[in-house]
Amino acid sequence: MTAYKAPLQDMRFVLHEVLDATSHFARLGRDDLTAEIVDAVLEEGAKFNEGVLAPLNRSGDEEGIHFENGEVKTPEGFPEAYQQFCENGWASMTGSEEFGGQGFPVSMAAPFQEMMMSANLSFRVYTGLTDGAVFALNMHGSDELKNTYLPKMVSGEWTGTMCLTEPHAGTDLALLRTKAEPQADGSYAISGTKIFISGGEQDMTDNIVHLVLARLPDAPPGVKGISLFLVPKVLEDGSRNPAVCGSIEHKMGIKAAATCVMNFDNAKGWLVGTENRGLACMFTMMNDARFQVGLQGLGVAEMAYQGAVEYAIDRLQSRSLSGPKAPEKAADPIIVHPDVRRMLLTQKTLVEGCRILAYEAAQYLDMEQHHPDAEEREKAAVRAALLIPVVKSFLTDMSAEAANLGMQVYGGHGFIREWGMEQLVRDGRITQIYEGTNGIQALDLMRRKVMGDQGAELAKLQDEIDALCEANDLHESLREQVAALTSVNAHWRKLAQDIIKRAADNPEEIGACATDFLNFSSYVLLAYGWLRMALTAQKNIDEKSGDQDFYQGKLASSRFYFERILPRAELHRQVLQTSADNLFGLTAEQFVRH
Repeated sequence: MTAYKAPLQDMRFVLHEVLDATSHFARLGRDDLTAEIVDAVLEEGAKFNEGVLAPLNRSGDEEGIHFENGEVKTPEGFPEAYQQFCENGWASMTGSEEFGGQGFPVSMAAPFQEMMMSANLSFRVYTGLTDGAVFALNMHGSDELKNTYLPKMVSGEWTGTMCLTEPHAGTDLALLRTKAEPQADGSYAISGTKIFISGGEQDMTDNIVHLVLARLPDAPPGVKGISLFLVPKVLEDGSRNPAVCGSIEHKMGIKAAATCVMNFDNAKGWLVGTENRGLACMFTMMNDARFQVGLQGLGVAEMAYQGAVEYAIDRLQSRSLSGPKAPEKAADPIIVHPDVRRMLLTQKTLVEGCRILAYEAAQYLDMEQHHPDAEEREKAAVRAALLIPVVKSFLTDMSAEAANLGMQVYGGHGFIREWGMEQLVRDGRITQIYEGTNGIQALDLMRRKVMGDQGAELAKLQDEIDALCEANDLHESLREQVAALTSVNAHWRKLAQDIIKRAADNPEEIGACATDFLNFSSYVLLAYGWLRMALTAQKNIDEKSGDQDFYQGKLASSRFYFERILPRAELHRQVLQTSADNLFGLTAEQFVRH
C-alpha cells in the first residue's frame, strides 16, 4: 500500500506562482500571511497527515465503527489523532479570532484540508462539518449562542453536524416534517428523525452541536416554512439532551466515519437566525460543505495517482513496443507502456487542473468573507456561487475516474484490499452523492447561477478567459493551446446563450442540458487553469529559474490535457445541441421490462 506524500511542490506552485497567494492575502488585509508562513503551514500539515492520519486509514477501514446502545466507538487511534489535531491548532484554522480561532482565510486552510482528504477521508468527515457549522452560527446565531458554543467548536473541543435529510425527504426539503414547538423559556422542543448524519455520534468529543432544520407549528408550507435550530447533545447543565443516534448505516465506503440516524424526541434547541428563514441560514453552511466535498474528491484522486505512479514504476510486465527499456531486468516497468502512460497522465492532468480550480474558488470564498470593501465582497460572492457547483460536481466525478484508473493500473492487484486502491474507489464514491448529488449541482449551476442572471456572471468569466488568450495569442510555444482555449470558450458562450433562449420556451431544457453543460464548463475551466500553469512554467524556463525539470513536466502535462482531455468537451457540445425531447420519448411504463 502506497504511503501518502503531500504534493507540496505542486501546491506551492499553484499558490505562489500562479495564484499569487501573498498578494491575495494582502488584499484581504492579511500582510502577516507571507509566503514563508504559508510554506510553514504546508510543511507542518504534511507531517501531521503523513505521520498521524494516513497510518490510520486502512486500519480504520478494516475495523469500522462500533455501535451499541446509542453510542459510537470510533476505530482505534482516532480519538488520540483527534486530540492531536486540536492541540496542534488544525481545528481552529478558519475560526474567528473573536472566539479563539486563527482567522485564516479559506484558501490558507484548503491545502491542509486536501491533505486530510488524501490521508484519511473518514477522519475528515468528523471534522469537516464543524467548520461549516461554525460559519453558519457565526453568521446567523445570536450573541448568546455564539458566546456559549463557538469557543469550544472553534477549538475542536466540540464538533458540529448538519441535520437536513429525513427518510422521506432528501433533496426536496419542502417535504421536511421535523417539528419545533416553542417553549416558555424561549427554547424549542425538536421532534423528528434525520438520516445520513455524518458524525452524528462519536467518542472523540464530549459534546456534538447539531444544526437541525425543522418546522414551527404555524409555519407556511414548503421551503418557506423551514427554520434552523441549534440542538446540542449535552445541555449547559450537563444533562443529556434527547438527541440520540438510533442506528448507524452500513456503507460501501468511509467505514470509519459514523453515518447516523438521529432521533430527536422533544430535544431542547434554540432558534438560529429568524423564523422560517432556516434554509437561507443552512445554505451558508451548505456552500462550505459543497466546497469541502470537492476537496474530498481532489484528495482521493491525488492518492489514487500517487499509488498508480508508484506501482507503474515498480511493476515489471512485458517489453516496450519499441524495444527493451530495462534490458537488465526480466521485463520492463509498466510505465513504459503507452496505455499505462495514458491512464497516469489522465489522472495527473485532471488532478492538477482541479487543484488550481479549487484553490481559486477558495480565494473567491476568502474575498466574500474577508475583503474590506462591500462591493468586492458581493462580486466575489457571485463568482464563488458560480464555481461551487462545478467544484463539488466535477472534482468528485474526476475522483471516481482517477480512482478507477488507479485500480486499472494495478490490474488484478487493484482489486485486492491490501494494495489500498479499492478503498479509494469505495470511499470516493460517496462524494458524488452527498451534499447534493452531482445532478443537483448541475441543475443548480444551470438554473440558479446561469439562468438566474441570464448568463451575466458567466460572461464576465468568459471575458477574463478571452483577455488571457488575447494577451498571449502570439506566444511562440503555447500558441496552439491559446487557440484551443479561445475556440472552446467561444463555444461556451454560444451554448449558454442558446440554452437560455431554449429554456424560455421549454423549462425542461434546463434539466436536460444541466449535466452536459456543467461538464463542458469544467473542461473549459481546467483548460484555463492549465494555460496559466503552462505560461508560468514557460516563463520560469525562459528565465532559467527554479526547478527546470518540474516546469518541463508542467508543459508536457499541459500539452496532454489540451490534446487528449479537452476534446471531451466536444462530445458534450454535440449533446447540448440536441433537444430535451429525446429524454421524453418513453412513457414511465415503457421503462419497465416485462
